[in-house]
Order: sequence, then C-alpha cells, then structure tokens
Amino acid sequence: MSRSLATPKASSDLLSVSFNQDGSCVSIGTRKGYSIANAEPFGKVYSRDDGPCSIVEMLFCTSLVALVGTADSQPSSSPRKLKIVNTKRQSTICELVFPTTVLGVKLNRRRLVVILEEEIYIYDISNMKLLHTIETSPNPHAICALSPSSDPCYLAYPSPVPSPNSPFSQGASQHSPGDVLIFDLVTLSVTNIIQAHKTPISSLALNSTGTMLATASDKGTVIRVFSVPGAQKLFQFRRGSYPARIYNISFNAVSSLLCVSSDTETVHVFKLAQGTKGAGASSNKGLVPPTSPSLDGSSDTGSPTGNGRGAGGYEAFIDDKKKSGGLSGSIRKRSLALGRNMAGSVGGYLPKPMAEMWEPSRDFAFLKLPTPGVSSVVAVSSTTPQVMVVTSEGYFYSYNIDLENGGECTMMKRNFAATSQSTLFSRATIPPMRRGHRRWEIKSLLSLIFVFT
Repeated sequence: MSRSLATPKASSDLLSVSFNQDGSCVSIGTRKGYSIANAEPFGKVYSRDDGPCSIVEMLFCTSLVALVGTADSQPSSSPRKLKIVNTKRQSTICELVFPTTVLGVKLNRRRLVVILEEEIYIYDISNMKLLHTIETSPNPHAICALSPSSDPCYLAYPSPVPSPNSPFSQGASQHSPGDVLIFDLVTLSVTNIIQAHKTPISSLALNSTGTMLATASDKGTVIRVFSVPGAQKLFQFRRGSYPARIYNISFNAVSSLLCVSSDTETVHVFKLAQGTKGAGASSNKGLVPPTSPSLDGSSDTGSPTGNGRGAGGYEAFIDDKKKSGGLSGSIRKRSLALGRNMAGSVGGYLPKPMAEMWEPSRDFAFLKLPTPGVSSVVAVSSTTPQVMVVTSEGYFYSYNIDLENGGECTMMKRNFAATSQSTLFSRATIPPMRRGHRRWEIKSLLSLIFVFT
C-alpha cells in the first residue's frame, strides 16, 4: 500500500509512509527514525529514533518491521541495508546488505520481497532463505504488488521489455510495456501475462485474497481490474480525461471498492460488482453509472470513448460556469452534449468488448483533498465506511463514504503529525540502483512476532 510520494509540497522531515496490509496501521519514516500509528482511531503506538528511514514496512499488526536507511546517514543506516526488527523486543532479527539501493520492500506471512532497480529478491520469511531472483527491466519506482494472502501467494510486476539492441528484442516484439507478469511465489514460476495497457505501468495493487489485480498506466486515465491468475478483464474504470500520475491504488478488505489517488486533488472510489470473487465475473457485470467529477475523454489505448450520459459533479459544474456566457461557450456545450448522446447511442449497438471502450464506468464516489498537487496513499477501513488518506504535507484524513448513494465523501477527521516525534507522510523517491546481493546475517528467528496491543 505504499508509494513514492516526493513532491514540492512534501514536508522536509518526512521520508516514507505506508499502510500495512489491511489498512489498520500506518508506518512512518522520518529523518530521525520511524514510528507506527493506529489508523482507527489515529494515534501513535510506537516510535524510535534510530536514524533516517527511507522505507518502513509492517507485517500486518505484528511487531515485525522492515527498515531501510538513507544515503546521508551514518554507515550503520545505509540505503543498501535492509533490517528486519522486532519492535516488541527492540531487537534486530536480520540484516540483508545489497551493493545498491533498496527501492521497495513487500511482506506477507510467507514471503519477503525486496525490489531493486533491475532485480527482485524473494525470501522465505520463516528462515530468511533466498529462494529466487527475478531479473526485470529498470524499475526505479519499485512498481510491484504482493498479495497480502499467503495462499494463493502472487507477485505482480511490469513485464521486462528488451531494448532495441537486445538480441532478444525481435522475439519479444509482441510484448508491450503495459504488460504485467503474474509470478507464483510458491512454485516460483510465471503463471500468466496480463496485457493491461499499451503504455508503461505506473501502479499495481492486488486484493486481500490475491484474486484480483488493479492496474494503471503512466497516462493515468483508465484503471483496469483483472482476475488472478486467469488474466480476465473484470472491470474498466474512467479516472478522468487528462493524464495524471497515479500515486496509489487500494482495494478494501472485501474487494467491493477500489480507491485511486493521483497528482490531482481528487481521490476516486470505484465500486466493484458485489459477490465478485475475481475469477469468474463478467467484464461488465456490476459496473456503476458515472458519477465522476471528471470530464469525458479518450482511453489510454487511444480507443474512442464516451460516457453515455452527461458528466456530473463539482468539476463539471465549474467547467460549465466558465464556458457559459458567450456564443463560443454555447456552441462548445452543445457540441459536447451532442458528442455524448452519439457515444451513448452508438455504444448501445456495439458488442460488449467494443461498447466497453465507448462507455468506461465512472467513479461511484470521490473526495477532494484540501490542497491540490500533494501526493498521497489511500486505504479503506475494514470496520467503518471510511476512506483514509495520508498526504505528503503531513496530514491524515478520514472521509465518510455513502455506500448506497456514493457521491462526494465527507471529511470526518484530520490529524497532523508532522513533528519529529510522530511524522506523516511522504514516501521518498529513492535513488536508482542496479543489481546484486551478498551477505545476510541471521541474529534470531522470525518467529518472534508479537501483536500490538
């Protein structure tokens, strides 16, 4: 649930933030150390000043935490060193040292995954044995998703794309930079390739059961959901007309909602078909009528699209206000309305796959962050109908969502914790790295895991 969040508006003291696997806790890295906070209600549980932490990742609500340092710190806290610590006993369980910077860390109860720029290392978390190494294309943003579940246990990452000078480039010409590989972490083999987008992947997320994968490209206009490992397209959603950088994608616990944050101030909430398990759902079943504040536009594959109805919401209202008052504005509005009506009429006569390109589903609900242009990570509460957002400015927001009617979410809480003692939240952009790994040292077993109380 973590994502690089460096922006001009990020707090200078903040280095990292991420929700844990079920969204119940937030792990925070600062220039002085790290801390753990409960998400509901928001409050600090644990903190320690051990030097800068560029990555802080939890294993659910246990005391097992993965830490990575920074380049401007003492040698004992290097960006090349991954430490597994037990916060209950305040002890270091294990250290893994790499020749270059660690860009990302993912954990579940079965596997530990370490993402480098051109390699992914897979460990058995019970004994820290290195099981497998995957070579990848350059991945400076550590785009990767690990299923929270241990069975099935899947890893999703962008498909390697050979360079034009590579001797394998001709044989791999059918692969697109928007393809995603599904890797089984039990059998240690690729189980499927999902043709998700035509442009490079910018964000991936697996649901809690490891049966659904959400994807976004670097264009950021369309969000797609696929079954895992079957690679069937289940849903296609329209985030907006204009390109945007997707910061974070997150399913709720029962995979009925999907949250997407980007470099705009709007966080979108899409509704998935009720009862969908991920494997056998129809691609159009349960898609919700559009309620997005975004305008219609083209898909990230260049296909013609349309809504089938007028766009609604705050942004559309403001846009209409700006365009009213003049002949050109009147003509523009009539042209837009005519285009939407034509798209809806034509879409009704098309087969489902083609109609889907014309009528991508809009969001079910949305929320507006107070400050535009800040990066964020999102999660949906597993106990209350609320969306939780943490921004690079240092704010933790909680928004109430109407599960029946959708629409604009209502802000319920706002907490500020951007201090040296308890800090929120900017996942640092980490320097690029290459390959390799050498020594690792076990100081104690990973069975020493204690739940926070």
